[in-house]
Amino acid sequence: MPRALSFEKNCDQCPIRHRAVCATCNPEELVELSDMKYYRSFEAGQPIMWSGDRMGFVGTVVAGTATIERLMEDGRKQTMGLLLPSDFIGRPGRDTAIYDVTAVTDVTLCCFRREGFEQMVGKTPHLSQRMLEMALDELDAAREWMLLLGRKTAREKIATFLMMLVRRTTASPHAVNGEVKIVLPLTREAMADYLGLTIETVSRQFSFLRKEGLIVLDGKRNLTIPDSNALQAESGSETA
Repeated sequence: MPRALSFEKNCDQCPIRHRAVCATCNPEELVELSDMKYYRSFEAGQPIMWSGDRMGFVGTVVAGTATIERLMEDGRKQTMGLLLPSDFIGRPGRDTAIYDVTAVTDVTLCCFRREGFEQMVGKTPHLSQRMLEMALDELDAAREWMLLLGRKTAREKIATFLMMLVRRTTASPHAVNGEVKIVLPLTREAMADYLGLTIETVSRQFSFLRKEGLIVLDGKRNLTIPDSNALQAESGSETA
């Protein structure tokens, strides 16, 4: 069972406030959201939801990383995407989960009771507009991922993945320049599964990028990108 979490309830202190679904809400609307919200935490490896589960909540990832997975008919699992801080879980109007979601690091969710949130979306145009913007961003990311899986080389896949992490974990994602430090949320094995590569290929490409000075590794998870523009150039895309 997920553990109860002591967390700052004041939305003004939330670390992902200005990137989350509530980014455009005014103080009165934040109070209304606060009345229907609660926090849940999950340890690394713990399932957050299973496909087919009834969902009494929707929510936002406040901290940590989770994978979105689909179980295939032959029993294999395919990672469909990542959930990072400020990403939204669930959909108003849909009361069952369609994917498995698993915490790959310790995860904190800010949850909203689904029925109350649906009612608020219906009467708050800029909240529904914000949800539309986030849905369109997900669609753009899915199209880019189709290109990555179908056409990009192993080197381009790794570079695209790293730049995606930079943009999705940086306070100003549209102004990423120079040196950037990130923490890799996935193991090499999980990264290989996500990118459609073997673990040997992932390790080899990391070694190449490190030897060329495009990345600096401190342990297995802490990574520095000395020149984000140079790594972006290796991704095969204008933006990651």
